Amino acid sequence: MNKSWIKKSLVKSGVLRVAARFAGRGAAIIMYHSVMDEPERHADSLGNIIHSTEAFRDQVEMIAKHYDPVTLDDVARFLSGEQDIPPRPVVITFDDGYCDNYEVAHPVLRNVGVPATFYVTVGCVDRKQLPWPSRVRFAFLSSTHKEWPEPNGHKWPLGNTDERTRAFVLACEYCGKLAGPAQDAFVESLERDLDAKLPDDRQDLMLSWDQIRGLIRAGHIVGSHTVSHPNLAHIAASELNGELNTSKRRLEEELSQPVIHFSYPCPALQPHWSESTMEKSREAGYKTAVTTNGGLVHRHDNPLCLRRIRPTKDVGGLRWNLESVFLGRRV
Repeated sequence: MNKSWIKKSLVKSGVLRVAARFAGRGAAIIMYHSVMDEPERHADSLGNIIHSTEAFRDQVEMIAKHYDPVTLDDVARFLSGEQDIPPRPVVITFDDGYCDNYEVAHPVLRNVGVPATFYVTVGCVDRKQLPWPSRVRFAFLSSTHKEWPEPNGHKWPLGNTDERTRAFVLACEYCGKLAGPAQDAFVESLERDLDAKLPDDRQDLMLSWDQIRGLIRAGHIVGSHTVSHPNLAHIAASELNGELNTSKRRLEEELSQPVIHFSYPCPALQPHWSESTMEKSREAGYKTAVTTNGGLVHRHDNPLCLRRIRPTKDVGGLRWNLESVFLGRRV
């Protein structure tokens, strides 16, 4: 029997909704990145993190119809015991800070009446430059070179897509441990080695500060996603403090309001957060921090390492994941 048919039947029957009542109250936080009319146009840089406008609209409408959209502030107050939340609360979040968040996703959210939180990589906004994983991805996928010299001297073949993907993942493991100028130097060196650099007209996909302020005026929440998008669990303590504090300060300067929400980048390697990063996040003044670990957020969870779920590309898959997570599964 077709698994997809079974899933649809279970969701439609309401059995999962009834069973979820015994799993304990909690909130589902969904992690989006980019929404575009034509995702394939930027697949060689952004990869699989783009949702089509149609798919995103279907998913938001489904969330509004079958669940209880809430804000991250609502979840923070739920965690602290200040307020309760509806039976099936869902929070929509976006990482990185792409301009399509304002130009495409925001109108959909506005029309359906659903709030969201947008985590901004402030260095990329200031420099109008895509986060480094997109630059590295483009370099490996577009290069005409047949091999890549790894920093330790080993040369990796680039003869087909699988080999290029393997080399890309390895390069991300190097770059994920770097922040700021060292990160820039690594990416620029890699682009020279591969003779492949993302064209300037493909770089300008980040939010502007005016657009970010527009999201605030529309009632959405804006949080930090660091300055340069490193893996915070793998960088030096001084760099960690800078990524947390500088991004927060820069956002507050531009937005003229406190920034209390944070999202841990997960560009490569695990873990992407630790006891130390949680403590430093608290010291910086953040009240919540979301991770990419899957699962539901429960009342007594630490607010500085909140779980999220990844959206599928179709509305049925997302609804199944939401029903599953409200049952207590980690998806």
